[in-house]
Parts: sequence; C-alpha cells; structure tokens
Amino acid sequence: MAKILIIFVLVLFSLFAMPQDFEVAPVLINFKAESGTVQTTKLTVKNYANIKQKFELKLSDYIIDENGAKKSMPVGTTDRSCANWLTVNPSFMELNPNESKQIDVIMTVPKAQGGTKWGMIHVQVAKEKTAIDADKDMATGIIVVPRIVVLVKQSPKSNNNYSGKIEDLKEITKEGDDFRKFEAKLINDGDKVIDAKISLSVANIITAKEQKFKRKKFTVYPGHNRIIAVTLPVNLEPGKYAIAVIMDYGHRKAIEGVQMIIEQ
Repeated sequence: MAKILIIFVLVLFSLFAMPQDFEVAPVLINFKAESGTVQTTKLTVKNYANIKQKFELKLSDYIIDENGAKKSMPVGTTDRSCANWLTVNPSFMELNPNESKQIDVIMTVPKAQGGTKWGMIHVQVAKEKTAIDADKDMATGIIVVPRIVVLVKQSPKSNNNYSGKIEDLKEITKEGDDFRKFEAKLINDGDKVIDAKISLSVANIITAKEQKFKRKKFTVYPGHNRIIAVTLPVNLEPGKYAIAVIMDYGHRKAIEGVQMIIEQ
C-alpha cells in the first residue's frame, strides 16, 4: 500500500512539475465564417527544448459543465461540434531546438450552417515509446504527455443572437467562512458565447448607503447554464441589506440582475 502511495505522489509531482518546453499561440481561435465559406488562420508552435522534438495535432469536441470546466470528447459526438469542419496542416512536425513553425488552421463551414460551434486542437509532444517507458506506463497506469489545448470557436459574423439572464440567487455561506458567500445561475439562451461581467452591490435598506465591488468575468456558452459564486468581501454592520448581483454582457443588451434581502 505504501509503495502504491509513493508511486501516486511521484506521478502527481511529475504532472505539476513538468517543465513547459514548447509554446503554442494563440490558444483561442475565433472564426467568423459564414455558411458555405472557408476561413484560414495561423497557429504557431515553438520548441524551447534543447533537443529535437516531434509534435502532433489532434482534434476533439468538448463539453462544458455548470462550473465552466471543459472536458474533451471524441470528434463528432456533441451537438455543437465543429471539429469535422476543421483541417490542420501539417498535423505532424519535427522541430529543432528554438525552431518554430506555422500551421494552417482551416474552417470549412457547410451550407445552411449558421449557428455557433466549437472544438479543440490538442498540440502535444509525440514521444516514441521505449521499453523503459512501457514499464513505467504499466506501473503507474498514466502516460504523461506534454500538451497544450487550443480552443476553437466558430460563429458567423452575421449571427447577432446574444441573449442571457441571471437567476436563482442564494446564500451559500458555510460555518467558518470569513465572509458571506452567494451563488447565482447564469443562463445563455441565445446563440452566441457571452462574456458576462458580474458585479455585486449591497445596500442598507434603512440608510440607503450602497457599496459596490469589483466585477468578475464569466464565459457562458449557448444553451448552457453556469453556476457562479460571489463573496461579500466586507463584514457588514448590523442591519437589513439588499444584495444584488448584476450581469452585463454588452452588445447593447439590457443589464440583468437578481436580488435578495439579508440580515446581518
């Protein structure tokens, strides 16, 4: 049991301590191709290692949970997939130390496809396995491969269907927390990815004195909900307060908000 624990700790250390010896830019690609058209952009891979390295580029879909975390999925398995519309050329390369190479990323949108789609490009080191590597893989059950993920989004420039709202504000403060905490649900009921700027304000109901706090940004995908948490970074004087969480996602859309009453 102790031996297994030591191996697990070593694997975790290798995952978090592994030096990043290559770079990919950009890590977010936004295509705006109209239905039935083709757009091309460039992706740059640079090898910072002191040895020659081989790189491979693989495509995938991804899904997003209510906390905004992304999970890779096989190509063509999600409703919003654009992976089958993507071509990367070349998809395999060998780079000398400090050498860089540009890759063509081509988006080919079929006719009658006007919605927002997304996918991933996984850029990873292609390592040739030795007998020692195979033994390590069997011992740990984990293959550690340096990888950088590029997010790809496609939405026609003519698509202006931005729509979002916020609801279900509630307190989630736990015993032992230094400050009071709240959560709310962001809902994207449009067809564009929105970057929602969320702000918290607190007003004393008796004195009308109001405090506003720094905004945070949360990305919400079309057809998705996202649970966000906000913290009241001050201790209030005794009294009754109106807590408001405000969402501003731009694009000339009305500001959305949700409110609750608390007592201190």
